[in-house]
Amino acid sequence: MLTMVQSIEMLLDDELDARVRREWHYLAELGLPSQANHRGASNRPHVTVGVAHSVTDETERELVDLADTASLDIRLGGLLVFGSRNIVLARAVVPSTAVLELHRRVRHALRHSDGVPAHLDVGHYTPHVTLAMRMTPDQLAAAVRELVPTLVDAEGAVSAIRRWDGEGKREWTIG
Repeated sequence: MLTMVQSIEMLLDDELDARVRREWHYLAELGLPSQANHRGASNRPHVTVGVAHSVTDETERELVDLADTASLDIRLGGLLVFGSRNIVLARAVVPSTAVLELHRRVRHALRHSDGVPAHLDVGHYTPHVTLAMRMTPDQLAAAVRELVPTLVDAEGAVSAIRRWDGEGKREWTIG
C-alpha cells in the first residue's frame, strides 16, 4: 500500500515565487520537463522543510509554533542536481542560520512521526526549490545550458509555512 506524503514547506514571497515560475515556464517553452507542467491547484514554488508518512496530533500542535518564522529571509542560489536516472533540477536555497534553525525545529516536531526520510535529518538537509523532475541526462544538459546564463542569486522572504496532506489532497498555512 502506498503511503501518502505529509509535508511542511516554506512558501516564497510574491517576487521569488514569480522568479521561479518564470524559470519553470522557460523550461516548459524549451520542451523540457518542468514543474510548470504540474497543473494541480496546490502546485507552487516552495522549499520542503519536513516530510513524513504520518503526522501526530502532538506534532501538529508543535508546528503551530513555527508561524513566527513565516517572514524569514531567504536567498536562491545556483542550480542543484539530485539523482542519476530520474534527475531532479532545483535552485539551491542558501542555507542561512534561520533556514537551518527552522529545519531543526521542524525535524524536532516530527520526531514521533513515521516515515521521515534520512536526507531530511539535521546535518543532511539540502534546502532547494524544485524546477523539474524526471529529467534525462540530455534534458538536464539542455536545461543547464539554457538556464545558467540567466541565473542570478535572488533574495526575498518566506511568505508562509504550509502543511500539505497528500492523503487528503489539502493544504493549509500554519499559524
